[in-house]
Amino acid sequence: MITAFLLRSLDRKIIVAIAVLLALAVLVPASNLLTSPQSALHIPTYVVSLFGKYLTYALLALALDLVWGFCGILSLGHGAFFALGGYAMGMYLMRQIGARGSYGNPILPDFMVFLNYKALPWFWYGFDNFWFAALMVLLVPGLLAYVFGWFAFRSRVNGVYLSIITQAMTYALLLAFFRNDMGFGGNNGLTDFKDILGYNIQADGTRAALFSLTAIILAFSLLLASAIVRSKFGKLLVGVRDAESRTRFLGYRVEHVKLFTFVVSAMMAGVAGALYVPQVGIINPGEFAPANSIEVVIWTAVGGRATLIGPIIGAILVNGGKTIFTGLFPEVWLFALGGLFVAVTLFLPRGVVGTIAHYGTSGRFARTVSTDGKEGKTDNEVQAAE
Repeated sequence: MITAFLLRSLDRKIIVAIAVLLALAVLVPASNLLTSPQSALHIPTYVVSLFGKYLTYALLALALDLVWGFCGILSLGHGAFFALGGYAMGMYLMRQIGARGSYGNPILPDFMVFLNYKALPWFWYGFDNFWFAALMVLLVPGLLAYVFGWFAFRSRVNGVYLSIITQAMTYALLLAFFRNDMGFGGNNGLTDFKDILGYNIQADGTRAALFSLTAIILAFSLLLASAIVRSKFGKLLVGVRDAESRTRFLGYRVEHVKLFTFVVSAMMAGVAGALYVPQVGIINPGEFAPANSIEVVIWTAVGGRATLIGPIIGAILVNGGKTIFTGLFPEVWLFALGGLFVAVTLFLPRGVVGTIAHYGTSGRFARTVSTDGKEGKTDNEVQAAE
């Protein structure tokens, strides 16, 4: 039943996108591990990790598109869910260090020894098990989204007011996680990871495996998001986005629709954060910064809101450009990013993918009219001919 639900969502564009991601999951690691460093086909390990980071950002943008593009909820706090998933994975990786830390304590991470912690805080229990950490990656962002959304949506907070309070939420978490007494490493965060599931986290094979896993999870998330938006529930999402009052008067519980979508999106963002941390090697409170959540909105807008594939492309394009231009022109990159968002808003309101799809549809419509022998005629002439 679940398989049928997922497969019904497939169309040509989604199939192509999933096929590309699965091909990358095989070809990129193969090029890194099976080719000589002198070969033109060889991809260095640092590039594999960089591409893996881009794919985690793409998953985060896809998560935002699900709530913003199809449900009309402009969240400026998705960076919080991303960071919470990252911290859950970071806590597991810190527990794996054990006595190999600088202070040699088998239980307490180095920062706790430095801050004179006498015992492991209760909320760190269980993170020495991968299954528990993976569960928390989903539950912690999902629970926060549920509590936040339950209060916000039942109070009918909408529009810019909802965007502001989501940004306030992530800023509050930023301030909280900066505190040393929170037990999450304070300003320095969590870093100096050694291994994951018993494998050296710095090894080429581990890096390649993490990239493959990220590409596969992104492909599955795209399939899941497509299944949601192409189902009957997806039509209800669009109804909530375009005519919330009318949808409510028809008898639908709009707050439940928003809450479900918001929680699913937050869990996807948490998974993106969990995949990000082992590939980057650090998680700190800076990930909660409101500017990070605003960047996710830019990625989604550039690629194309409400297209699913667009945010993935937008995240990769913008972050690829960021990598290049911050090296060449570091002092003007933020201005360029702001200018890009303004330009897209003014000249490409549908985003890159949305604009291409729009003109492709217009072209097909024009060809259809042409084959009917109606080209070159006015509307009145066409009606008269019919």
